[in-house]
Amino acid sequence: MKTAQELLTERTSRVLKAIALEKPDRTPVVFSADAFCAMHMGVKLEEYCSSPARSHEIIMDSVKQLGDIDGISAIFTAANSFPLAFFANVKLPGRELPDNALWQIDEQERMMPEDYDVILNKGWSAFKADYFANRLHISVPEIVAELNGIPQMIKDVEDDGYMVYTPCFAITVNEHLGGGRSFPRFTRDLFRMPDKIQAVLDIIHQETVEELRTQLRTVKPQVTCLTPARGASQFFSRKLWERFVWRYLKGLADVIVEEGSAVNIHIDGSWERDLEYFTTLPRGKCVFDTDSVTDIYKIKEVLGDHMCIKGDVPAALLTMGAPDEVYNYCTKLIRDMGPGFILSSGCYVPPNAKVENVKAMISAASGK
Repeated sequence: MKTAQELLTERTSRVLKAIALEKPDRTPVVFSADAFCAMHMGVKLEEYCSSPARSHEIIMDSVKQLGDIDGISAIFTAANSFPLAFFANVKLPGRELPDNALWQIDEQERMMPEDYDVILNKGWSAFKADYFANRLHISVPEIVAELNGIPQMIKDVEDDGYMVYTPCFAITVNEHLGGGRSFPRFTRDLFRMPDKIQAVLDIIHQETVEELRTQLRTVKPQVTCLTPARGASQFFSRKLWERFVWRYLKGLADVIVEEGSAVNIHIDGSWERDLEYFTTLPRGKCVFDTDSVTDIYKIKEVLGDHMCIKGDVPAALLTMGAPDEVYNYCTKLIRDMGPGFILSSGCYVPPNAKVENVKAMISAASGK
């Protein structure tokens, strides 16, 4: 039997070879799940969300019962810290919601048009400190303090022989405004005052890059998660998408690669119109992590020799399908995608997925 260190080395090598478009010994499988783990372990979401440390324990209990997983995306729930990324409050189970209800981002118009001038005049850091305290009414120091246990969580996962797939996280800066203004109002702003919005986003991006470089140099991740959230092509004209999404997505991706990390671009929605843009990112350094909305075969056609593809077992299949259907879907993906592919769920495993279906997905890659 292999030691945990031998398993960690083997699994990490398998994932990194796939990202580099090399041929691993088999297709790696990365487990991306959150609330599913609580459901799997029979734990109410109120308890699961009580602290990052408790959610970490539950996730690892779940992982160890599912099969031969190579990497884990989420090692604790980020539900409590969502306001820091999306500039909106979050409703939590057992607080604003019933004790086993899934958390919800409560997006409202809390950022006003005149706030753009405040950001231009005072900077992003000063604005967001006031915004968190006086509009969202959250304590950033308390949230950050709860995250101080992350280094120990990473060590625990690695001591069990699993790769922590993306220990660092970044989000494209347009999403801060989309959450604070609300997405419909932010979209209208792009038409009403495009030059001002770009000037604001440039300031936010500059400060974000500085913070991200510090994070990457401290943690030294092998892979970093970058999410454009609602940046999908389907939401914007190409002209707006190029200016207000792609500009900042590519900027952050380039920084991550410059700092020595591969970048996992978490893709939600349909990006089919703009797949060609991803060929301008560094070859063999990026992962197109698709949620099954963008046709994975089209992704393979356009990007298959340029960047790794990750996904894309659909949520509907994991919840409504039978294990044989999941297994057959996954083995077909493995055969058709070839090297440069990581098997995973499309986005995260849904909370109500059947456990036997998740096991079937993992088994299709591991052969166990």
